[in-house]
Amino acid sequence: MAKIKIKQTGSPIRRQKVQRATLIGLGLNKMHRVSELEDTPEVRGMIRKVQHMVEVQD
Repeated sequence: MAKIKIKQTGSPIRRQKVQRATLIGLGLNKMHRVSELEDTPEVRGMIRKVQHMVEVQD
């Protein structure tokens, strides 16, 4: 399957616990970190939940 790169651009400070847990699930927990994951529907759903804090890179 294809890979997708995700970069954290927003801070999890003062966010809901669910959103913080989603970032950790994506492999992101500090600003400007990049994580490379398989492009699956589950990962796409997680990205959609925290789309205001992440950026999808090419």
